[in-house]
Amino acid sequence: MEKKKNIWVGKIVVIVLIIVSIGSYYVFPSVKHVMNQVFKMFASGDFAVVRDFVASYGAYAALISFLLMIFQSIAAPLPAFLITFANANLFGWWQGAILSWSSAMAGAAVCFFIARILGRDVAEKLTSKAGMQQIDTFFKKYGKNTVLICRLLPFISFDIVSYAAGLTSMSFISFFVATGVGQLPATIVYSYVGGMLTGGAKLLVTGLLILFALSALIFMGRKIYMDRQNKKAK
Repeated sequence: MEKKKNIWVGKIVVIVLIIVSIGSYYVFPSVKHVMNQVFKMFASGDFAVVRDFVASYGAYAALISFLLMIFQSIAAPLPAFLITFANANLFGWWQGAILSWSSAMAGAAVCFFIARILGRDVAEKLTSKAGMQQIDTFFKKYGKNTVLICRLLPFISFDIVSYAAGLTSMSFISFFVATGVGQLPATIVYSYVGGMLTGGAKLLVTGLLILFALSALIFMGRKIYMDRQNKKAK
């Protein structure tokens, strides 16, 4: 009884926060202006735009970056690596890595609890039904090890994994530890590269990331298709 009560309280709190956030966007022009800036910034695909936006907040730059990472985690299609590159370029690679890693952990925790409290329908609306089904396939095959495996694979959406994990029976501690360990190598690499990105190098790395992501998606899609065909044949 107490557990059900806590779940309902959690649902009410999350729903109220969502309503307040959406309401603020339409009621307060300043909030709407900032949010439109954020969406345009991510749409540009340019880490320098993100860096300049974060830097414009001066002493609060690190806090703004932290909040941006959590925001992009909730809105899963937004690219996190832009923030990681910007952090490294703005704060230095190792300071940027700490900021990116800790904020990504916070974002992962938020996604996990949104899914656990509000359920699959909300998680699918914030991500995509197809994306969630792909991660479901990983959980069926690898169980609790899925989180660690997916964190080590840069072509698998960080945020969809967090939402999907929240729908399983795994404990938050197990999820959090696997996320922390699995996310660390990618954060260090991206931060080190991000600290050196300028001009043509930025375009080169962005192009390579896109090429790698497309190749990985094709490989993953083919693997899932072959697994399904094998199951049908059996």
